[in-house]
Amino acid sequence: MEQHLQDLYEVLSKVDGYVYPNEIELNWSILIVLYPYITGLVAGAFILASLERIFKVHILKPTYGIALLTAFSFMLVATMPLISHLGKPFRAYEIMITPHSSSAMAIFGFVYLWYLMVVLLLEIWFDYRRDMIIWAQETTGVKRFLYRVLSLWTTDISPKAVALDNRIGYIVTVIGIPSAFLLHGYVGFIFGSIKANPWWSTVLMPVIFLFSAIVSGIALVMLIYILLTKVRKLKIDMECLDTIAKYLFYILIIDFVLEGLDQIHRIYEAEESFEVLHKLVFGKLFFTLFFMQGLFGTILPLLTLGTFQFYKPKEKIRKIIYLAISALILIGVFFMRWNVVIGGQLFSKSFYGYTSFKTGMIGSEGYLMAAVWLIVPFIILSFLLWLLPPWKKKEELPETQGL
Repeated sequence: MEQHLQDLYEVLSKVDGYVYPNEIELNWSILIVLYPYITGLVAGAFILASLERIFKVHILKPTYGIALLTAFSFMLVATMPLISHLGKPFRAYEIMITPHSSSAMAIFGFVYLWYLMVVLLLEIWFDYRRDMIIWAQETTGVKRFLYRVLSLWTTDISPKAVALDNRIGYIVTVIGIPSAFLLHGYVGFIFGSIKANPWWSTVLMPVIFLFSAIVSGIALVMLIYILLTKVRKLKIDMECLDTIAKYLFYILIIDFVLEGLDQIHRIYEAEESFEVLHKLVFGKLFFTLFFMQGLFGTILPLLTLGTFQFYKPKEKIRKIIYLAISALILIGVFFMRWNVVIGGQLFSKSFYGYTSFKTGMIGSEGYLMAAVWLIVPFIILSFLLWLLPPWKKKEELPETQGL
């Protein structure tokens, strides 16, 4: 009894004002923050890869393979934070075998499988099939076996076969663009459709999630490209890097405007929830919203990248600044997800009270578990870059160029 009272006192110590009994503990933890964050990185990286293949921005070619493999690596882990969050994770597959047409999560399962198995997997396979056949002839041991298996023991690398690979890969990429928008737009749709929570219930939520996802994915590929080139001790293609920064700047402007419109609309409406949201923004979310997401994750990168449109410092300085800016944007988008997921649970439906989010370092939903699901995609990416190095791809045959 004494232990029970002590636990109750500890829980109530987190409460400020009046909250309903079922709102004392937050239902969604840091793992649910990671879920939209990782899926956003997937969508953004794929969009960057599409710029080179579909929209013929060939100056981005040095990052095409990196972006594609990055999207695939993070896609493999995208659902793991959700599964880790479940009380019975081994039952997660049931959402696929007994789907419900009105369940947004069930529909996402099929969107996820479509994007992973049909879009990303097929595009990578058709893009690398010819190279894997050649690499199988040039290597020995485990690598040779892997290349043969991955190429499905095909051996045809004639100009006609390669041209067909490129054509099908192009079609898959075209299909993949709206699929990427659907993949992450749906995440914003889930939050935006919860009418009971005024912090989430806005029609702009899916669009905001989508553009912040594109921003984060592009920033991630920029960061990986800079570090990877440095590790390989090669010269960075500054023209490519400057072009990525230009696209990043344009999309960041759109993302900033959309989030600004959302806040202006809330202020203008000033519904009955306005007071509790106002106190939330200037209280519990002040640091993460105004500093981490706003100042460091948006304003500073915008001002820096905007300045570079008119004045570019020396290459060495630009590389360092691009590295720092991409890291800041990734941090800013993470805290955007944090402010949405955690922030939306910090106030009571009574509009009179607040709770606090506290989690431990160790545990099924602790910071250590969250760090694991952030690190695993990079381990997968390292393996894929070893197995399918985009910088070792063979030059296309004359008959297949320009497709």
